[in-house]
Amino acid sequence: MMTETSADIARAVELLRAGELVAFPTETVYGLGADARNAQAVAKIFAAKGRPTDHPLIVHIGAIDQMEFWARDISEVARVLAKTFWPGPLTLILKRQPDVPDAVTGGQDTVGLRMPNHPVALELLRAFGGGLAAPSANRFGRISPTTAEHVRDDLGDDVSLILDGGPCTVGIESTIVDLTGPRTVILRPGMISPFDIGHVLGRMPEMADNPLAPKTPRTSGTLEAHYAPRTLLQIMPNDSLPIVLRDALVKREHVAVLATFPAPFDHPLISWQVAPADPAGFARDLYANLRKLDSLGCVRIFVEKPVGQPWQAISDRLKRAAAGSGGEKASPQDHP
Repeated sequence: MMTETSADIARAVELLRAGELVAFPTETVYGLGADARNAQAVAKIFAAKGRPTDHPLIVHIGAIDQMEFWARDISEVARVLAKTFWPGPLTLILKRQPDVPDAVTGGQDTVGLRMPNHPVALELLRAFGGGLAAPSANRFGRISPTTAEHVRDDLGDDVSLILDGGPCTVGIESTIVDLTGPRTVILRPGMISPFDIGHVLGRMPEMADNPLAPKTPRTSGTLEAHYAPRTLLQIMPNDSLPIVLRDALVKREHVAVLATFPAPFDHPLISWQVAPADPAGFARDLYANLRKLDSLGCVRIFVEKPVGQPWQAISDRLKRAAAGSGGEKASPQDHP
């Protein structure tokens, strides 16, 4: 981990004001940031990622009172959630101000806002003084980055500067809540759970009727195929793992396993990664573990199936990763 200095932050601000891209750490994943008021700069995000231009971006802000610069008709519910969970891994979908660039919103009448809980991100946002449009700093559809090295591996020279804030502590993307209507609706689960939100509001939020694969997504990270390794990923219940492993060994296939328990036996054709048994730890290490296993040249990756509400967000990411895994032909949405 590098220790970012005030000179690094000043250089980042200079580049952002010049319309360049800067990758920066948040508590969830590393973001690929551009000045959200500069449509030409925002267009560079889509080019670097190979991301469809009708996919909206989240605007990161450094203070709650900046909400009014980006959103209108802000409800009391939105203000309560922001006051409770910001800075933190919660994105609020609100009605946009008319001057928010279409490049940020995907041409929709809403905007996603978030205040990240990372000291480097907050220092950058406050020094910049505006909002940064910032999806994850990786190629579109692939495994999100949780270290600066992941960003370098994915984007290389397509980003002008990478601020290194060490490994991300949450490890998966923020919970996204739609507050544009009378209901409070979770569009994407995250580590801030429905119960966390319900406790604050005094009523449980609803889950989106069909959060998977809308043709034109309301917000980031809601395609059916996303967060995907190039290696075929399959989610397996515990009692099915011995069966699929035996089958793989009979076929002499090199496979990888991500599970919360140690391997029952050693074999050179099985690469076994033990993950933390608690949801927060599993989420923190998930993308790093998937990247590690994806680099091994295996035929497939088996992941232990998570069970229960505390694992909802992790299950969501794994389902999308499985849907998009298996190489370029298996993931057409990853193409520019």
